[in-house]
Amino acid sequence: MADITIPSELLPADGRFGCGPSKVRGAQLDFLGSLQPGVLGTSHRQAPVKDLVGSVRSGLAELFRAPEGYEVLLANGGATTFWDSAVHSLIGRRSQHLSFGEFGAKFAKAAQAAPFLEEPDVRVADAGSRAELAAADGVDVYAYPQNETSTGVMAPVRRAAGDEGSLTIVDATSGAGGIDFDANQADVYYFSPQKNFASDGGIWFALVSPAAIERIELLTGGDRYIPETLNLAGALENSLKNQTLNTPAVATLAMMDEQIRWINDNGGLAWAAARTAESSGLLYDWAERSEVATPFVANPEHRSQVVVTIDFDERIDASAISKALRANGVVDTEPYRKLGRNQLRIATFTAIDPDDVRALIASIDYVLERIA
Repeated sequence: MADITIPSELLPADGRFGCGPSKVRGAQLDFLGSLQPGVLGTSHRQAPVKDLVGSVRSGLAELFRAPEGYEVLLANGGATTFWDSAVHSLIGRRSQHLSFGEFGAKFAKAAQAAPFLEEPDVRVADAGSRAELAAADGVDVYAYPQNETSTGVMAPVRRAAGDEGSLTIVDATSGAGGIDFDANQADVYYFSPQKNFASDGGIWFALVSPAAIERIELLTGGDRYIPETLNLAGALENSLKNQTLNTPAVATLAMMDEQIRWINDNGGLAWAAARTAESSGLLYDWAERSEVATPFVANPEHRSQVVVTIDFDERIDASAISKALRANGVVDTEPYRKLGRNQLRIATFTAIDPDDVRALIASIDYVLERIA
């Protein structure tokens, strides 16, 4: 079905709908180019690069409306690195994990593998739904994803009721910068920048509370062995100096800096959240009206506003839709590979224009008319 030609007037102006790496705006590349040769290829211990790091940190603090005493940390690596760092530097004895997609499950697995921690309390939900926090004895960290990129399930950022002394750690990799939240409800809000921040990998970021900083200092100051690259005390020390342990991915920082500035200039997180909600709402409404499609996430309260998953009935081969779209320059609408469903997965990150989502829907309808 890839030989279907979609009329140009129906196609999105930008056909990138991938869930990561995501669409990068042209203004970000222009800003990156403006940093040559003064920043790119220069020492990350000198002012030009440190000023760039400082701009990203202050921009994130503004975007997230950081409460007093919260700090923005960054370090080399991605989400997997942060999970291992959290296991070593944030979990005291035992953690509770919500597992309703790939990222939640992987963090839980990292905690289970640590020989110096007790067996974690892992609460699993079927794909397409979400688990819920529940206060439990002996738990000093509650961890869950704000948004599961694999399934298109979203969870509110909030603490476990009845357990005020523990830390709340939120994986915001695909939610940060596109979903509004109250930073007071989390002690660690961490993410990689290749989703709503439309950047590349190689660095993780985290907004951390005074309580989380105190826990980091307590655990890293004890006798627990912590590899230097996973020691969050080092990340804290370096971040406050606007640097990283090893050379950072400067291009990643530059594209992220421009994206943060763009979001803040347009109205901040509330504006970004309204934009992603508009885009995702268009797709969910379309799927609800369709005779051959339905939202994969049945409960509307669980549906992500930045990653939309849509199932098709057995009469329609969703892969044929993706192939036809790709042949017409509309890319990365395929489902998550491990989920194995007959569906499309479409990112509605902040950089994606809602008008392009409208055009995507028109393009899907055009294809469906020719394959149904």
